[in-house]
Amino acid sequence: MPQRVILGVSGGIAAYKAVEVCRRLVDAGLHVVPVLTPSATRFVTPLTFSAVASEPAQTELWNAPVPIPHTRLGQRADLIVIAPATADILARLACGLADDLLSATALATRAPVLVCPAMHTEMWEHPAVQENLATLRRRGVEVVDPDVGALAAGDVGAGRLADPQVIVERVLSLLERHRARPQSSGPSRAGSGASGAPHRDTGRDLRGRRVVVTAGGTREPIDPVRFLSNRSSGKQGHALARTAARRGAAVTLVTAAPFAPADEGIHVLAVETAEEMARATLPAAEQAEVIVMAAAVADYRPKRAAPSKLTRSERVPELELEPTPDILRALVERRRPGQVIVGFAAETGDALGKGMEKFARKGVDLLVVNDVMVAGAGFDHDTNQVALISAAGIEQLPLQTKDAVADAVWDRVVELLAAGDPVPPSAPTDEDPVHGAHPGAVRLGTEHARNAYLGQSIEPEDHR
Repeated sequence: MPQRVILGVSGGIAAYKAVEVCRRLVDAGLHVVPVLTPSATRFVTPLTFSAVASEPAQTELWNAPVPIPHTRLGQRADLIVIAPATADILARLACGLADDLLSATALATRAPVLVCPAMHTEMWEHPAVQENLATLRRRGVEVVDPDVGALAAGDVGAGRLADPQVIVERVLSLLERHRARPQSSGPSRAGSGASGAPHRDTGRDLRGRRVVVTAGGTREPIDPVRFLSNRSSGKQGHALARTAARRGAAVTLVTAAPFAPADEGIHVLAVETAEEMARATLPAAEQAEVIVMAAAVADYRPKRAAPSKLTRSERVPELELEPTPDILRALVERRRPGQVIVGFAAETGDALGKGMEKFARKGVDLLVVNDVMVAGAGFDHDTNQVALISAAGIEQLPLQTKDAVADAVWDRVVELLAAGDPVPPSAPTDEDPVHGAHPGAVRLGTEHARNAYLGQSIEPEDHR
């Protein structure tokens, strides 16, 4: 069954953005139940949320169609996210008030709680608001801090609701972190508990490890306005960075994608072109024990970029392309003993066969392969389905969130680190031994896995 998320919406101008948050959570495969405060309905109608959510929006504590709706909602929730979280709802949560459906539900749950504040700068910076947030953080409530940008009434400053995609990624990350921790028998409080769905506790098995992750699709300029790129969103690379940091690694994230995670333990290097990514990645990799090349680096770039915008009135331009730097090849050539290198392959048509060839040719320790042409899955999704190719064989993972895919990748990396100095392997065979399969995965020899993959018993998805 899909995990249940309560989407709380309080009464701020940013309430209209919660509709997009709702839609993206549903697209990620979650069961979303909107709960609106009376003030929120002044900005967005419950009908709007009902149209995009998994069930009708709820607003009533006293006149609900079911008795004691707050306990029913709270007990069944896997997570509660409140976006936007106004100064008023933050104060209610901090004080333990429960005079509307949303605040009562937050008290009647042991699920994790995530708040996404949004308000004017003066309110955001007020000591009362900051003290309420500090109280909530101490109780275990997670916070997505607001951005700096345009506010209501033409103002600009801190307090703008975080981008919907940032909120969705944090929700997915929290659900993975809290899956299946045993439910506490003590009194419930907002953010203090956890859900009871299955979870693999990886602990801090990357503590002290230095990791470099690349993410996103590079942009190669044609002129100051246009560029050559690809459809990579960077979501899988960002998920790899987040989960590595959560498992204790010191992470350098080299990303060409927007909305890089701001989690503690992640040092972000923002780049745009393949050349910039190479200049950032190669020096960072010198001190790293693990390099994960999840970025979709452009293979070609215009040999010469126009100094000014090309216009329609001019003749149709002819673009002469040249290869971009092969960053993965350079990393393999420079690798130190004991260094683990992970590559990615987004393919079309016989994805597994092409991935096996790339694995043998590139000399990486682990290759993550997916088919970007599978219907209903591909670029910019929050879920993923991949095959992992290593010397141990081929492991095919089920459809799951990109954070879960990232954890599976790190599980294999931990095994490689424990094995000592990984030697770049040849392509796996049917006789290769298989050890330590990830839960829900299918570990097969090369030929059997390829047949299953091509027979569509497994439906791979783009890793980006």
